[in-house]
Amino acid sequence: MTDAVSRAADVLKEHRESIDRLDAILVYTLGERFKHTQAVGKLKATHDLPPSDPDREAKQIARLEDLAKRADLDPEFAKNFLNFIIAEVIQHHKKHQE
Repeated sequence: MTDAVSRAADVLKEHRESIDRLDAILVYTLGERFKHTQAVGKLKATHDLPPSDPDREAKQIARLEDLAKRADLDPEFAKNFLNFIIAEVIQHHKKHQE
């Protein structure tokens, strides 16, 4: 293996290790987020509140799009990602109401 290929392999390994750590952070962060949204769902069910809050969701999407721009992340991707999470949360809230 040439020195250039060996250095490239080392850099690739470092990038992959960082990606693996970040994936773990994402999973644990989502787990923590869902703990809070589950608590919100139970609270909403207890007080007969609707499972979704379109006004808050719109504000959160706008907030996330702004954060994405500042983080040099595609805002459309961030919006789609949050919409996916919101849809999952609403399903959890509906289950609490049943």
